[in-house]
Amino acid sequence: MENSIKRIALWSGPRNISTALMYSFAQRQDTKVFDEPLYGYYLKHSDAAAYHPGAEDIMQSMETNGKKVVDMMLNYSEKPVLFFKNMAHHLLPELGRDFMKSMVNVILTRNPVEMLPSFAEVIENPTLEDVGYKMHHEIVKELQSMDLPVIVVDSKSILLNPEKQLEKLCEAIGIPFDPAMLQWQTGAIPEDGIWAKYWYGNIHQSSSFIPYKPKETLFPEKLKPLLAECQPYYEELTQMSDF
Repeated sequence: MENSIKRIALWSGPRNISTALMYSFAQRQDTKVFDEPLYGYYLKHSDAAAYHPGAEDIMQSMETNGKKVVDMMLNYSEKPVLFFKNMAHHLLPELGRDFMKSMVNVILTRNPVEMLPSFAEVIENPTLEDVGYKMHHEIVKELQSMDLPVIVVDSKSILLNPEKQLEKLCEAIGIPFDPAMLQWQTGAIPEDGIWAKYWYGNIHQSSSFIPYKPKETLFPEKLKPLLAECQPYYEELTQMSDF
């Protein structure tokens, strides 16, 4: 494994501008991006395949052996910067955490008041395990127990000021900021997972980070119990963030 390579592991929750961030990093000439490499593994080794759209196609199209995926993340070396867009809940306990020592670990979170209604449009009855807040908290505690740094970013901060916050993020990662990260062509990119048709409609119509707008609709009553579970984790995460 080349020590000079920056291996960025983004640990996001769903509907958290993680795809926009992947598109942003994909504009860098020095960077290769990977779209949720652990998704197939997660579906194969959890109950989520029963309700995730396109689950069978996803598992057939990608590696479902988590160890092999981690080996790829640790040994791929064709670019000096590697950006692995991951969902926090894809990191199942049996996979272990030692590989994270070789990564620059970035937690991407979002206010659950805004995230949960968006997620529920695709996954009708989400649970705490589906939305990543508890796993985010566990990842942070695990990294802290290994005396490893962790970068916590609230997605709202990027939407409010993309250039300033991307400069800050690149500095925290240890790479130079590239202005090309601020724009991309509309449509898909080759690195998109085959699940893009279910989740990436908005990003495919965009060419930059969409300016932040607060939600104007009432929060769904049926999601309030889940919101109560998520909120303490989110609040603790935001206290750790410099973004």
